[in-house]
Order: sequence, then structure tokens, then C-alpha cells
Amino acid sequence: MAISAADVKKLRERTNAGVMECRNALAETGGDFDKAAELLRIKGMAKADKKSDREANQGLIETYTHGGRIGALVELNCETDFVARNENFRALARDVAMQVVAMNPRYISAEERAEGIAADDPDHQALLDQVFVRDSKRTIGDMVKEQIATLGENIVVRRFARFELGRSGQ
Repeated sequence: MAISAADVKKLRERTNAGVMECRNALAETGGDFDKAAELLRIKGMAKADKKSDREANQGLIETYTHGGRIGALVELNCETDFVARNENFRALARDVAMQVVAMNPRYISAEERAEGIAADDPDHQALLDQVFVRDSKRTIGDMVKEQIATLGENIVVRRFARFELGRSGQ
């Protein structure tokens, strides 16, 4: 099957993957855009896992407030200041801060969760395991991995804090 440049461009705009990756995914899936996009997502997740050992000490601190009564600070790290200035990275940081405000997680990852707490207890679900409040098909961890695959650097949610008026000791 011949893959046109227009088809490659369309998939590239949808996934942010490289030209050759899009071309190969379309060829592998017989030109099916949905299957090609899913294939690229899966391959991107595998690439993201390989980058997880790389040091991430750049990034930014993002804030998000809701109605002036609830707010969050999130430190999101990457490998270079170049990526820290990228709009996709900044959007991820904002989405993570919004998630912290909305869902009030206590831990970043399951590994950080205190021993003895059931993994399926929603009050103790780790941030990276939570379903994103604006897209029930993805977790915060999935979103981070997608950006690792897209931006080509390790990305780490380093820490967060949530504030709510009238509440202390959260």
C-alpha cells in the first residue's frame, strides 16, 4: 500500500511523532489512522520506559488555583531547560496541578504510598495512577509517558503541595 505524504502529515499532526515513525506505523497498519496512532502510542511508551533512568533536574514549578479557595504547586522536572520552555511540557505541568487540586492525591507514585494501604482505596490512590479529570481514558502516568515519548526526555513529577482555605495539616 502506498502511503502519501498527506497521510503522514495528518498522522504526524495528530501524534507529534517523527515523519519516518508515522510512515512506518501507517505501512504496518495498512493505512488505518486509529491503529497507527495507537501503535505509535505503544512504541512511545516503550521509549519512555527506557528514558526513566536519566537524570531530570531542570523543569518548572506550576501553580493552579480553583476559585481562589483551592490551589496547588507542582514541581515537574525534565532534562533540559529547552524542554522546560516547551508549550507541551508547560501544559502537562498545568494539567498535573489541576489534577492535584481536583483529586487531592497524597502520593506521587504507588511506590511512595505508605505500606498497608489497599491499592484500590481511592482516598490513597497515587497521583500517577489517577485517571485524568479531563480525559477518563488516560491516567496522569500515561500523560507523563506520552510527553516523554514526544519530547524525548525523561520527565518526573518531583513533588506537589495542595492548599485549601480553612484546612490545615493536609
